[in-house]
Amino acid sequence: MKQFIDSKFVKEISEITSNMYRLGWDERNGGNISYLIDEEDVREYFPKDVFIRDIDLQFTADEIVRNKYFLVTGTGKYFKNIIKDPETNLGLVKIDKNGQTAHLLWGYREGGKMTSEFPSHLMSHAARLKVNPNNRIIMHTHPTYTICMGTCIPTDEVIFTKKLWKSNTEAVVVFPEGIGVLPCMVCGTIEIGKATAEKMENFRLVSWTNHGIYGAGDNIDDAFGLIETVEKTAQIYMLTLGHVVNEIPDEVILGLAKLWNLKIMPGVIEEK
Repeated sequence: MKQFIDSKFVKEISEITSNMYRLGWDERNGGNISYLIDEEDVREYFPKDVFIRDIDLQFTADEIVRNKYFLVTGTGKYFKNIIKDPETNLGLVKIDKNGQTAHLLWGYREGGKMTSEFPSHLMSHAARLKVNPNNRIIMHTHPTYTICMGTCIPTDEVIFTKKLWKSNTEAVVVFPEGIGVLPCMVCGTIEIGKATAEKMENFRLVSWTNHGIYGAGDNIDDAFGLIETVEKTAQIYMLTLGHVVNEIPDEVILGLAKLWNLKIMPGVIEEK
């Protein structure tokens, strides 16, 4: 029987979290990732469900994520430790049919449980799956320049998006729908989870002011690449703040949208 610790899913999360820690995005136990795994892939490692224990979700998950399997980073765990001890720092869970319990199949070896942000993740997974059935990843991290940028401009997604688009030509190509923005809120709550999920109905990226960012994707590289592009662009914006001479013209952004046949966020750049 194949061992789940050797699966591509554990390998992918282990490698990306190590990289994110190295980049300085996930200090201490900051950041969390959840990976939706299809049942047929789970069956390669677990021919039938045998649960180690149950974990109370402390909320009721949407029907669309019930009876589904998620590989999730653990609460209080450091990203830097995942690659050397994934079975302690990660867990594979199945959401029960009532949406109130997570059944543990593998991981959390020392009695751990899912990240405290898991309700927010499940809400965002549900929101994204309704608009994109191929979505598999929700990624939350604390990229430095993205947080810096959020402290310098209004909590307005049109303004935030426009400043990014006009700082780096890659930005509109990578996230043409723009970025959702939330004001500073208490993290780890149902309220911020609901607010994030509402944004995820229209965006794959949601900035949490003074805190970090949420990204969604069909795979690890997709979600990471979105956040990576935002962070690189936010760094350009912050390093040039107050000194910009050559801002990207509106017609170039519109030209990129036409070239790549992109449907861009309305209200950011208007055709003249």
